[in-house]
Amino acid sequence: MSFLTVALTAPAERVKVRIFSTNRIESVNVSFDLGTYDLYAGDSLLEPALGEGLSVILHAAAGGVHVAVNDYEYGTFKEVSLRATDTACILCLNPRNVKQRTYEGNLVVNTINSTALKLVNDVDFETYLAGVVQSEIYGKEPEIFRVQAVISRTWALRNMDKHRNDGYNFCDHVHCQAYLNRCVRPDIMLGTIQSMGETIVDADGHLIETPFHSNSGGQTANSEDVWRTALPYLRSVADTFSYGMKQSTWTKVVNRDKWLSYFAKNHKVDLGVDSLRDTLLHFSQPQRRTKLCGVPLTRIRNDFQLKSTFFSVEPDSVGNTVVLHGRGYGHGVGLSQEGTIRMVALGYGYDDIIRHYYTGASVHRDNATPKGYVANYVEEIKQIIETDRQQPGKVKSKKDDWLGQLFRLRDRQEREEVYDPAKQEVEGEWDYQW
Repeated sequence: MSFLTVALTAPAERVKVRIFSTNRIESVNVSFDLGTYDLYAGDSLLEPALGEGLSVILHAAAGGVHVAVNDYEYGTFKEVSLRATDTACILCLNPRNVKQRTYEGNLVVNTINSTALKLVNDVDFETYLAGVVQSEIYGKEPEIFRVQAVISRTWALRNMDKHRNDGYNFCDHVHCQAYLNRCVRPDIMLGTIQSMGETIVDADGHLIETPFHSNSGGQTANSEDVWRTALPYLRSVADTFSYGMKQSTWTKVVNRDKWLSYFAKNHKVDLGVDSLRDTLLHFSQPQRRTKLCGVPLTRIRNDFQLKSTFFSVEPDSVGNTVVLHGRGYGHGVGLSQEGTIRMVALGYGYDDIIRHYYTGASVHRDNATPKGYVANYVEEIKQIIETDRQQPGKVKSKKDDWLGQLFRLRDRQEREEVYDPAKQEVEGEWDYQW
């Protein structure tokens, strides 16, 4: 990981992730929450060991990225980077008019047409995954985060070259995977680390597609019902685990005339046919269906901005409206995140959950993963979680972040000496020089 793998095992693979990819960033103030960074222009060192109390101001300018450190102007360069000097380093990025974020690893910055900044986080793969897990799912149990980490790792390994032509591996938008901050919770990091080396494969041992959604509404969807391509491991399954959760149900009221005219004008449904008109006003889905009067439910969902395609329709007996009673949230294919949360609460293991949602698939464990190291790392994270649990009201400083705690713990361990009489000097054998 960006943390200790560098020192204790073979270097882990790094990835480049474009951050703030959906925002136009013209200027950003970079400060340092933990550790120090060297500032480079291309391969030339501008200033070493920037740390707490200093800030780097970067903004797009003609010819490249303009750089200032506090009040000192360095000038404009084609590419600028901030490179971590250790494994426990955290950057705080505060763009103008956008909520600030923090990231580990390095930051590489250049411009888009000299008018906006392109920010890329060069970071260890597993550190990236932990940030994805934090951005993609909620919960309190590490087993929840382990499931999401296995899914996200599998997706990332299948799509490592998705943005190759853009000069990075992934972006932080949901069309890749959300990556909206570094992982700040030790329980999320614990689940991610416990999954290290684990991916999901089909019956032939190939990495699978791993779509997921918030809540299935009680039944997942076949992949071809949403994206046309039928995949053997993305089959519709009954999912009672998704009942009774935050996103289990929804309701939307639509003007009756607008509802009917949508089908008549956009999809040529003949409202003069009583059976068609009645179907549009009294539609139900005891089991998932794919169309309403020949119109794909995916199209209806998109046009009316519905939470899912799993809904029923009934006319309001009072007003000139129809009421859509919906179930679930999202496309419905693959894993239900809220179903996962319920399954963990009921005691299901992460691999059982994965097999439930991905038909015929299984978890593959890479034998090259350093199991002893992972076990040691897990115990240290558990110790940090327990320490935090015993101090619920403590106001934490930046150095109380779990990563800072971990490195202080490691530092203490490295400094502790074990008494060995055989290695102790005997005073009588000293050669005094007066």
